[in-house]
Amino acid sequence: MKYVDEFRDPDKARKAQQQIHRLAERIMQCRSGPLLLMEFCGGHTHTIFRYGIEQLLPEAIELVHGPGCPVCVLPRGRVDDALALAQRPEVIFTTFGDAMRVPGSRQSLLQAKTDGADIRMLYSPLDALKLARENPQREVIFFALGFETTMPSTALTVLQAEREGIENFSLFCNHITTAPTIEAILNDPDMKLDGFLAPGHVSMVIGEAPFAFVAERFAKPLVITGFEPLDILQSLAMLLQQILEGRSEVENQYRRVVQKQGNHPGQQAMAKVFQRNDRTELRGLGSIDHSGVRISDPYARFDAERKFPLPGVTVSDPAGCRCGDVLKGLIRPWQCPKFAESCTPQQPLGALMVSSEGACAAYHQYADVQTLKIKRQQASVADPGAH
Repeated sequence: MKYVDEFRDPDKARKAQQQIHRLAERIMQCRSGPLLLMEFCGGHTHTIFRYGIEQLLPEAIELVHGPGCPVCVLPRGRVDDALALAQRPEVIFTTFGDAMRVPGSRQSLLQAKTDGADIRMLYSPLDALKLARENPQREVIFFALGFETTMPSTALTVLQAEREGIENFSLFCNHITTAPTIEAILNDPDMKLDGFLAPGHVSMVIGEAPFAFVAERFAKPLVITGFEPLDILQSLAMLLQQILEGRSEVENQYRRVVQKQGNHPGQQAMAKVFQRNDRTELRGLGSIDHSGVRISDPYARFDAERKFPLPGVTVSDPAGCRCGDVLKGLIRPWQCPKFAESCTPQQPLGALMVSSEGACAAYHQYADVQTLKIKRQQASVADPGAH
């Protein structure tokens, strides 16, 4: 298939749906309890909701929404650090749009911009480098966010700044890596999963090998997945086929984009500019070994954290906010008592309601919110201690 509408073809979707139902029926003859399949990437979550994929699946399959949104796992303390940088009079602070409304302990970047801070929304770190060229008397800081999908572009921008001898450009680095985050989920004793849909765009950069531990050490099947409805349905069928056959392998459904070895130039740029942190705090997941990166010593002059003092304080989520449990897949967004009450897209308490890939935002945008509220109330009456 070559065109987008082919990946949304209703007839092909019905055939994939029928295949999924047949496989699930055969699997459930030999087990009890639902099949728990996690889509790690927030982009997958939004595709699932936008096209009503959950409604096509048998009751035996339960999709668990993972933490695959880099804005969503950004701790509130790091937002406060970003604000401390952005409010310096000599700084032009630049960021992707998703991060503008993520709340810190006191305010968001958007609110700080309203108060007069020079904060600008950009689409690329190269736009930030252009600003640095045009404003040699100001320090231009780029809020570097994302999994391995966006890390190569950040790294290549630093290398370009080095080549040009630009000294007034730096990063506030909050990039994180995918595999250690998945490992932390699998190590959680409360998390029982039968398989993974792995992020396609991350895999485009890192390839298949970094996910091998999921199959080899944890005996879970994993399918690298694209972002169209038929991608999701085909990948679910591939996962079920592995489960039926008792296999645990890494399979690549997204072969039209993802090569087995990934993108070598991107990997080389990342390895040159970044090095792994020993431990990195992620919202809801705690501190995870080697999950985050920082700017390597040869490029320290491009590190905003080495140029300017930061508060560096750990800040808890607001009372009653259950972003962490949603991120780990332990509850659905509607099960949080704040969902669609004191936490809405207009006034979010947590990043999951802000980000374009956040699970809470997906539920709020595509689901029947009033029905979910009634469902939560009924669950609360049935089990008063649940919340």
